[in-house]
Parts: sequence; C-alpha cells; structure tokens
Amino acid sequence: MLSSSFELPEDVLRARQNVKWGKYGTDVLPAWVAEMDFSIAHPIQRTLERMVGDHDYGYPDRGGNHGDGTLVAAFRSRMLKHFAWETDPSLILPLSDLVQGTFATILALSEPGDGVILQLPAYPPFHEAINSTGRRLIPYRLEPGSERYSHEPGSLSKLIDPTTKIILLCNPQNPTGRVFEQAELEEIGRVAIERDLVILSDEIHADLVYRGAKHIPIATLSPEIAARTITITSATKGFNIPGLRCGVLYFGSQALKERFHARFPARVLGSPGITGIDATVAAWNHGQPWLDAVLDHLDGNRRRIRDFISTEIPAIQTLMPEATYLGWLDCSRLGLSGSAHDFFLEQGKIGFSAGEFFDPNGHKFVRFNFATSRRIVDRILERMADAVRSNQRG
Repeated sequence: MLSSSFELPEDVLRARQNVKWGKYGTDVLPAWVAEMDFSIAHPIQRTLERMVGDHDYGYPDRGGNHGDGTLVAAFRSRMLKHFAWETDPSLILPLSDLVQGTFATILALSEPGDGVILQLPAYPPFHEAINSTGRRLIPYRLEPGSERYSHEPGSLSKLIDPTTKIILLCNPQNPTGRVFEQAELEEIGRVAIERDLVILSDEIHADLVYRGAKHIPIATLSPEIAARTITITSATKGFNIPGLRCGVLYFGSQALKERFHARFPARVLGSPGITGIDATVAAWNHGQPWLDAVLDHLDGNRRRIRDFISTEIPAIQTLMPEATYLGWLDCSRLGLSGSAHDFFLEQGKIGFSAGEFFDPNGHKFVRFNFATSRRIVDRILERMADAVRSNQRG
C-alpha cells in the first residue's frame, strides 16, 4: 500500500518508457539516476494537459512575449521569495540543458590546459565537461566527518596555480548531500576574488533542502562575489520534470555575461521549449505544497536508511544528507573484491550509481537514490542486508 498520494506503484514505474526503470531487468530495483518515482504536482500536470487539450504546440505568446519572459519572471519571483535574492532580468539566460550550460561556461571562460577546480566526489558530467574539453581537473576533496562531509579549511587556496580559471561549485552537493554554510561559501568567494577566478555554481538541488539546513546562493554574499559567479538552476530536480528540459543561467554581472557571449552567442545554446517553460512556471509559482509533502516523505526515507544501515549493516558508512534525495554510501569496510556497484547489482539485484563515476577512487562507494516509495526503499535495504550477510558467510 502506498503511503502518499504522489507515490507510484512498481507496475506503473516499470511500464514507463524512461531510463531509470528501463536500464535493468525486471529482477533489479533501480536506485540510480536522479529522478523521483512520484507523480508530478497537480499545477504542472494541469498546465501540460491544457496544452495537449488545446493542441497548443505553435510559436508561443505568453503575456505578449515568446515564453521566455514568463520563465524570467517566475525565476526572479522564486529567488526573491525563497532565497531573498534580487535578480536582474537582463542577466538571465534561459536554456534547455544545464549540462550544456556547464560545458559552454567552461569553454567560454577558460582555455585548453587551464585548471578547473572540482569538488570530489562529483556529478559525472562535471568530470566530462572538464576532461573532454581539454581542461585540467583540480580535485577539491570533501572529507567525511562525524556528521557531514566538508573541505579542510584553507585547503582551497593551496590548489590554485596561474592557469587555474574556474571553481565548479555544486551546492547543494551531489552526491554527498551537503548544504554549504555561509562561512564555507565566503571562503570560496574570497579565494575567487583574490585569485581572479570565475565561480560556476550549480544550484539545481536548491529546492530539496531539509529542515535544519539553509541554501544560500553564493551570488548573494556580496556584489564582488556575484560579479564573478554564474549560477545554474532549474525546477527539474525539485519538481521531478527532468525530461522537459528547461533551466536558467544567471550571470552575476554584465561584464561576465559579455565574456560568455563573446564565445557563445545566445542562439548557439538554443532555448527551452514551451512545454518546459510552462511546466517550470507552474512549478515555481504553484508547486510548493506538493514539494513540501515530498520533502516530508524524503526526510522519512533518509532517516529510515540511516537507522537501518547503522543497525543492520554497520560496516557501511553513511552520513545523512542535508539536501537532495541521494545517499553516498561508503562500502569499503565490506571487504569486497570488486566494485560496490557490481556487488550489489549481482548479489542484491539493486541498481545503484557506481561510485567510480563520481570519483576515480570511489569504486567502493555507491550513490543511493531514495526518492521512491517507502516500500521500495525497504525492499532495497533488505536486499542490501541479505547480500552483505551472504558475502560474509561466504
């Protein structure tokens, strides 16, 4: 039985034509790619149903503009209401693909051989955006503490050399779930100013923050930090609409925008389609009650995972995320001969994300997407425990 109105049963999930439930066979429970096993908020669904019902697929007119204006207005309203961030409409660039925006920023604001600082572990496309463009990845490691992952104070400035150009910040962080505090962000901003670096801040998980933590857009800390910050965000993660392809690049200054467009004219990146725009506007303007309920459910799931693992599989080390629906599990004490991902796939029939995609040294880690029903979370946990016990007996 499902406990929440937005949870979807397994037969419905398996009938979908999507990558999460289609990658593995029917004997595997998928817990990998970052999307939620939930129905979307009613305002978003109604918006899409209206478009289908009206056969409204032509060139859009939304309040006298082509659609981008409504997205810009919704972004500005959302940032002001939730993060006390006053944004300039002339510095907002709508785009369809945030990974494309990451690639474009790195290409526009650095040269082959230049250094890009990246927190590790990190979302795999960040690695790709640095490595495939001929830039040099400079690891900025997050280390586990008693309750959270963090960077060693003062370690950032030691990483920088004359060819370092960009700090790629992910906040809230994927996969550790950290929400960085003001002092941590201020250190990043201070170093960026002192060493003349650009901050590329991916804040796509900003809507998925649990009670006790607070998301601070790094561009809000000071005009000087904002002037060298490009922020990337969207409603796709928080409101479970990744396939609708809509997001925003926000330039912290006109000079930074001009530097970017000198390499990438706006039309090179394209723009989001009207389905993504309308869905995003509905999400940001009217979807908060749905998101509040989802966050309560996810909070229960993250606590369930922490309690179960600490009791039943204490050899796995995990810190409860402060945001996102992603758990980062350290399985290095299990004594596995191969990767943790392969072990749980083969022995537990669980499809986690492989840790080595997030960190070259991470083959004993897995990322656990727990944005699903409590029943499926419990089945995954039981499969994990059974696989570990069987391995220990063997």
